[in-house]
Order: sequence, then C-alpha cells, then structure tokens
Amino acid sequence: MTARRSIRRRLFFQLAGVAALLSLAFFLVLRSVAERAAEGTQDGILSASATAMADSLRSVADGVTLDLPYSALSMLGSVGQDRVFYRVVVDGQTLTGYDDLPLPPDIPSNGEPKFDTLTFRGDTVRVAVVSRTIGSLGSLIRADVAVAQTREALAATSRRITAIATGVGAGFFVLATLLSLWAAQSALSPIDRMTAAVTRRGPKDLRPVTTDTPTELVPLVDALNNFMSRLRASLLRTEDFIAEAAHRVRTPLATVRTQAEVTHHKLTKPEHKAAIREMIRAIDESARSAGQMLDHAMVTFRADSLARDALDLVQLTTEACNRLSPTAELKDTTILRSLPGHPVTFHGDGILLQAALLNILDNAIKYSPADSDVLVSVTEGDEICLSITDEGRGFGGVDISRLTERYQRGSNVGDIVGSGLGLTIADEVALAHGGRLSITENPKGQGACVSLFLPR
Repeated sequence: MTARRSIRRRLFFQLAGVAALLSLAFFLVLRSVAERAAEGTQDGILSASATAMADSLRSVADGVTLDLPYSALSMLGSVGQDRVFYRVVVDGQTLTGYDDLPLPPDIPSNGEPKFDTLTFRGDTVRVAVVSRTIGSLGSLIRADVAVAQTREALAATSRRITAIATGVGAGFFVLATLLSLWAAQSALSPIDRMTAAVTRRGPKDLRPVTTDTPTELVPLVDALNNFMSRLRASLLRTEDFIAEAAHRVRTPLATVRTQAEVTHHKLTKPEHKAAIREMIRAIDESARSAGQMLDHAMVTFRADSLARDALDLVQLTTEACNRLSPTAELKDTTILRSLPGHPVTFHGDGILLQAALLNILDNAIKYSPADSDVLVSVTEGDEICLSITDEGRGFGGVDISRLTERYQRGSNVGDIVGSGLGLTIADEVALAHGGRLSITENPKGQGACVSLFLPR
C-alpha cells in the first residue's frame, strides 16, 4: 500500500523551514547591526577623547606641552567599568601616558582618527589615535595622541544584544510558525469545503460539484464532474436494463402460465391436472423470485433519486390487488379490501411503492393456506398506513426484526420456495420515503400483519 502524504503537513513544514531561515537571518542581522552600533558608540567616545587631548597640545620654547583635560578621560569612565589608557607621542618620544601602549600602524596625518583592536597587558583594548602637527621654533613637530579602553562593557553589551536578538528571533519564529500553520490551513480550506460538500451526499447523488473553488482546483473539479456525469449515465443505462430485463423475464413466464392454465382446463384426468397445476405454481415461483431480485435492484438504484409524483394510494393499492387476484384465486385465497371511499394523496415514487405493495401482498398470498382471506386496508391518521393481514403460518418464533435483512425468512416456511427479499424491498422503499415498515403477528389469530407507514 502506498504511504499517504499530507499536503497540509508538507506545506506547513516548508513554510516553517522558510520561517526558521528568516528567523536566523533576522537574528544575525540584528546582532550584527547592534554590535556595530555599540562599537561605533565606543569609537566615537574614544575619538572625541583623543581629539580633545590633541587639541590641548601647546608649543612652548623648549618643545611641546600638554595641559591634560581630565574631562576627556571622564567621558570614557562614564561608559562603564572598563579601564582607560592613553599615550601622547611627540616626535617619536612619549610625552606622557603609558610607554608600552602600542599604536596602530599607518596613522593618517590629516587629523582623521585611526581605530584598531589590540592586545595590551593581557587585555583586548580598542585604540583610537589622532595625529596633530605642531609648530615649534620654526619647525613642525608631529604629535600622536592614543586613547585606549578595555572591552568588557562592550562584551557585556554584546551579550545583552545577543540575548535580545535571540528572544526576538525566537518570537519571530514562533509567530511565523503559527502564521505558517494558518496559511497551510487557509490554502487547503477549499479542498476541505469540496470534500465536505461531496461527503454529505448520498451514495447515488451524482449531481455536479458546484462548490466555489480556486482556479488551481478547477481542473480537478471538472474531471470529477465529468466522471460523475459518465457514472450517472452508466447507472441510468443499468436501471433501464433492469426494467427491460424485468419486462422480458416476466412476459414470457406470464405467457407460459397462461398456456398452462388453458391446458389445465382442457385436461380431464386428475393426475394430468395435478401435474399442470404444479407446473403453474413452479412458473409462479420462478416469476416471483426473478421479479423480487429485479425489484430489489431497481429499489437500490432509485432510492436516492426518488420521483415525487402526486399519487392516490387507494388507486395504487387497488391496482396491486387486481394484479395478484389471479394468483390468489389459484390458491383459493380471497383478497378482502378495506379502502377509503376517497383518494388518499401522497407524493412519492409510484414504481417503488407499487413494488413494495406487490411484494407484501405476494408474500401474504404465498404463505396463506387454501380457503383463507387476505385483508388489504388503507387508513389515515398521523401517518398513512397500508396494511396487509393474512391467515398464514406466521413467523415460527423467528426474530421478526431480522426479517427485513436480505435472504432472511421465517423458520417454518422451508417447504415453500422464496427468495427472502420481499420484506427487504418493502423496508427499503419505506425508508426511502421517510416512513417505516411494521411486522407483527395477526392480532386476530394465526398469520402475519405487515404495515407500511408513510408520513402525511
């Protein structure tokens, strides 16, 4: 069996992967920009301090002097708890400060500050150097002012920035993941709506799918509608075939039965008449079994696409009684009718209702003894009740609720040919019309009472 793959899961993971990459990029960019900003702030303060010291250099008779501005160093002290170092080099000689403080190479002479990160006394320091040219005794002297500061505060700032960037990136990823889940759900919601629209249908509902779908699903919907159209045409052909088969099976059997009855009347010897009578009964049983199987197939095909015609149930019942009267007479059974003197209107499928009545009445006649009565009645109340009561064998103690299952028969009718489909057909017709089938013992004695209840 091919493993099932979820489009929703695949789409979600793809979007979540993109969200993870974007979150990582966002984290790296945010940390980089923030660290550059923090480093730029430190460089600006170092540059300002070095410039302030360089501007304090003065030329004197015997050289260069420096009136050290302590405010320049106090600016660095306000940044954090880092240590501050400085060095003033005049004409290659240290004027003041730390002699061992290294200076970066290639210091520009135009006064622009030069920045570098160096190692001094075991610590990493950031150095800013500003160069000045000072005139003294008719000559020009170069002075380099270097100010350095350790980077502990910057490292702490970097850690805080990293923590903030991590939190922001994680939050962005969680939000993007939730949005990815929502996007996957939203993108596939048209498929869910189409699935729900098709699932709610009955097994025979082959109408075209008209659910609003996005452009990408139009080819799929068109293909599905074309398939259902072909299937609907195939089912209609099958239904027509069943109806035609029923006609072609019943008509020859009816002809043979008629000829057998004619022969039966012409014969004089009792043994010959008995043989023909048995042949007629066998023909009836064959016609009954074939008819029931075809009726069941027809009910199966028509149940989900019922016709809703205005029917007179009194007329429909009368036609069923007239149709089976010859069969009842052959068994010396009398069909009694208790019908209203006015039409009883019901909107339903006349073909299916007639099939249900014929099967119930046929069972009543088949299982009734000779010289017995079958009562057919139509009554009106909260429901319309079509009831057929016989004086036959009953059900022999079998579970009545199972008699509507296919091929289920009473335990006391094994010697009578039957297919076990008559009550199944009647039950399916009743359910298709929103009604119910009631099966009970004859309330007046031996026999059965089968009632078809239909909603008003």
